[in-house]
Amino acid sequence: MGIQGLTKLIMDQAPAAIKEHKMDAYFGRKIAVDASMSIYQFLIAVRQGDQGQLTNEAGEVTSHLTGMLYRTIRMMEAGIKPAFVFDGKAPTLKGGQLAKRKERQQAAEAELTKLQEEGGSAEDIERQQKRTVRASREQSEDVKKLLVLMGVPVLDAPCEAEATCAKLAEAGLVWGTGTEDADALTFGTPLLIKNLNAAEAQKKPIVEINLARALDGLELTMEQFVDLCILMGCDYTDTIKGVGPVTALKMMKEHGSIENVIAALKKAGGKYTLPEPFPYEEARELFIKPDVADPATVELKWTEPNVEGLLQYLVEEKQFDEGRVKKAIERLQKCKGKNSQNRLESFFGAPIVKPSEKRKAPEPPKGKGKPGKGPAGKKLKK
Repeated sequence: MGIQGLTKLIMDQAPAAIKEHKMDAYFGRKIAVDASMSIYQFLIAVRQGDQGQLTNEAGEVTSHLTGMLYRTIRMMEAGIKPAFVFDGKAPTLKGGQLAKRKERQQAAEAELTKLQEEGGSAEDIERQQKRTVRASREQSEDVKKLLVLMGVPVLDAPCEAEATCAKLAEAGLVWGTGTEDADALTFGTPLLIKNLNAAEAQKKPIVEINLARALDGLELTMEQFVDLCILMGCDYTDTIKGVGPVTALKMMKEHGSIENVIAALKKAGGKYTLPEPFPYEEARELFIKPDVADPATVELKWTEPNVEGLLQYLVEEKQFDEGRVKKAIERLQKCKGKNSQNRLESFFGAPIVKPSEKRKAPEPPKGKGKPGKGPAGKKLKK
């Protein structure tokens, strides 16, 4: 789910934080990609009406492998060095949200069956199909094996993949985080890169969101930004009824921390209802101190593709067309030269974009304590 409405809020309130590029603008860049998000995109992108997922002769779904093979090659042909990070165990706090997703999935499956039996519209059927899609553990393992054979690095995160991606970017091991989930910004990635896995036929530009510029435009510290994201609705808490993105931003600017916002909401009487439970402190801790792979122990290596292994796995085991696989391998081998080149700035040092200095907390109303104190009023250490 990510953070509800965050990308649009940044687009409206901090437009300087968002840039659009072509894929080849990332030539020579190392990008940590949220693998689970990518697999989900591939599974929903290739649905073809009532035909469902792409499968081999044995009836096994191959949509995730087809998508990962060709979209990764496309990235590498643009000179990008992708490293894929896979989800680990979900935080305990996320359990309630996952249960709700499961309920929505079951409801969507029932609605899909009804639409198919009663001849529903193609649009309604497609909408419900997307809601039923979930990547399985077996599909993730399939993709890991494929990527290793392709010579692309993979990493298992101890918890949320986008959190580990963010920390790899923060540490300078990669340029940014490739995902559609805006909560990578909440985890602290300096750059969020969207649409990397969009189909070429869609002609979508790569959308890059710069965290430092977003903070400048929103006029928030990083700590206040985390609180804002929790107020807007995240994977760890429900939303507050009546508090949308614009209202949440206004309140955060006025009151300085989520504690002070909650106090103000309670004084407003029955206009706003806090969800029960509303574990915002635990959510804040998960964003500020997530369980991630230690960047100091991570080594990302891009190697030559294993031609024999790819043919064995895709053609013999997964029953892909041999001719197409051989053409894909040829494209993959040609990428090696591009990926061995460095950007010119790597020899002279890349420009460094730093977040602005911490802003002053808003002045407290007379007779009241200072807002912004506590966890949200301290500078987040990187």
